[in-house]
Amino acid sequence: MSDTAAGLLQVGLLVTLLAAVYRPLGGYMARVYTSDKDTRVERGAYKLLGVDSKAEQTWSVYARSVLAFSFVGLILLYVLQRVQAHLPLSRGLPNVEPGLAFNTAASFVANTNWQSYSPEVTMGHLVQFAGLAVQNFLSASVGIVVAIAVIRGFARTKTDRLGNFWVDLTRTVLRILLPMAIVGGLLLVAMGVVQNFSGGHEVTSVVGQTQTIPGGPVASQEIIKELGTNGGGFYNANSAHPFENPNGLSNLFEIFLLLVIPVCLTRTFGVMVKDKRQGYAILGVMTTLWVAFTFAATMFESQGSGTATQAAGAAMEGKETRFGIWASALFASSTTGTSTGAVNSAHDSFTPLGGGTALFHMMLGEVTPGGVGSGLYGMLVLAVLTVFVAGLMVGRTPEYLKKKITAREMKLVSLYILATPTLVLVGSAVAMGLATARASIFNTGSPHGFSEVLYAFTSAGNNNGSAFGGLSANIPFYNTALGIVMLLGRFLPMVIVLALAGSFARQQPVPVNAGTLPTHKALFVTMLVGVVLIVTGLTYFPALTLGPLAEGL
Repeated sequence: MSDTAAGLLQVGLLVTLLAAVYRPLGGYMARVYTSDKDTRVERGAYKLLGVDSKAEQTWSVYARSVLAFSFVGLILLYVLQRVQAHLPLSRGLPNVEPGLAFNTAASFVANTNWQSYSPEVTMGHLVQFAGLAVQNFLSASVGIVVAIAVIRGFARTKTDRLGNFWVDLTRTVLRILLPMAIVGGLLLVAMGVVQNFSGGHEVTSVVGQTQTIPGGPVASQEIIKELGTNGGGFYNANSAHPFENPNGLSNLFEIFLLLVIPVCLTRTFGVMVKDKRQGYAILGVMTTLWVAFTFAATMFESQGSGTATQAAGAAMEGKETRFGIWASALFASSTTGTSTGAVNSAHDSFTPLGGGTALFHMMLGEVTPGGVGSGLYGMLVLAVLTVFVAGLMVGRTPEYLKKKITAREMKLVSLYILATPTLVLVGSAVAMGLATARASIFNTGSPHGFSEVLYAFTSAGNNNGSAFGGLSANIPFYNTALGIVMLLGRFLPMVIVLALAGSFARQQPVPVNAGTLPTHKALFVTMLVGVVLIVTGLTYFPALTLGPLAEGL
């Protein structure tokens, strides 16, 4: 079988698996968030937290709950790293230094999982599973519940209540993420992913040299790393490491994991707004863009120029021979489209246009299908913008899901759209203006060197976590700057989108008439795809011309 046929078969199998779980999982998640019944375990959790599960919150209280919960998680994870040497299962590793501890804590709380360090020689077992893996569950849950609150904003009328953050969070962890993680973790172990508390495994290489590779609770972290679109690996090589991703089957399963919840949340959206066609329309936009970027990355890597590339038959530099071009490009496209950041190949070694494709994919706002929760609410903001543009074209007040889009809503949409690009571009500009920051660039004075910096701030601002590895980011400037960008890039859009949801929830629905734009048909899907590409292109094109485009052309 040719590489192309095998690659197409892999993509087809992935799509088939996602289609098979789309209706049951999407419908199940809708029932989780619309049910009035609490389980015994949940009631115990509410009693411990002092929460009235029947009392709902306004958007501002919901937002404050998100921020307060995340701030406490930030402090706890920071402290855990700073006292690592005094904890059991530390493997004799020292305390993590303050700058790196802040950066890592901010990264995992913000669902970014940026790692400017080698995890296996920096973090002990306890910090890995009780700190980093726990935050993988909690930060993913925060993204999902914010999306649910936004859906309620569209579904409800004449109310200022969006639900209860603590109830939504508890149900997300106990009813969705934990059951899926337990089953998925066992499957990963069955496929060969390591799960132990070993200090290390001594192996002999093909040339006869011995090497000690640390073991650890890898599978339990790997499953939620992908399922929660987190991305932080147990090993520095991430999902290219055979202990994390042993074979082609585990590779396909991990890609499925990082796509499954963001994809199925569109079904949840359709069910909760009582119009499943709306969910299909959003899924259509996400799928169209994901397919386009997947095949663009594959093409650039398969047909890269250069003597070595032509001799190898493709751009195999930085890629696992176990996976090849198609599986590497598929993983890269899926991870940059979902805010996961996990990698099974070195993005820094992609061809200029292949790496530029991954970079531009993140710049879309990671809405194809995006992170768990964040992808859906990001796409809904862009849908509101699309309806507004369409309304201007026909000269009538725009409406989306029977809600009017007024000046207040458009101000919030504008703030949301401008927030992340501002963080990315300002951060990149500051870094390029400081000598200490430029000294960390491996490819100094070249377009690729600029791409390394732009990729870092794009990854941080969009809460992705992947990197162009040529940038040495473990210095005070990058630890601080990227940490701040990750926190602002995560929580500023959340506050804005919750305010938008609160504004919609207070409205009285307007009746559908002949002038209403059908937002479930192909015309709207096409317009939304265009808006996503145009807004991103106009924002980032000047920066892209200085980096990957200049290098590739």
